[in-house]
Amino acid sequence: VPMFMLLGISPEMTTAAYRMGDSFTNIMTPLMAYFPLILGFCRRWDASMGVGSLLALMLPYALAFMAAGALMTGLWVVFDWPLGPGAQVSYTPPV
Repeated sequence: VPMFMLLGISPEMTTAAYRMGDSFTNIMTPLMAYFPLILGFCRRWDASMGVGSLLALMLPYALAFMAAGALMTGLWVVFDWPLGPGAQVSYTPPV
């Protein structure tokens, strides 16, 4: 975060961009806390469902979330919309 502050990017924008990037990869990782539960539910209806099949099933959703998140983050930066009360996209370091 301090490096991005030196580049003029606020900590709030850094956090928002990180969360966007992290959100779509969580769908695709077997380390997700709910992955075994989802796999168990899938196996109820399709006994041949495995880890690879479930990841292949989730790939289009992850790609769609990635595109939508990147678009929204880009719009926030381009239009310089506030991220919240008192939270701006850009940061001006004190002199």
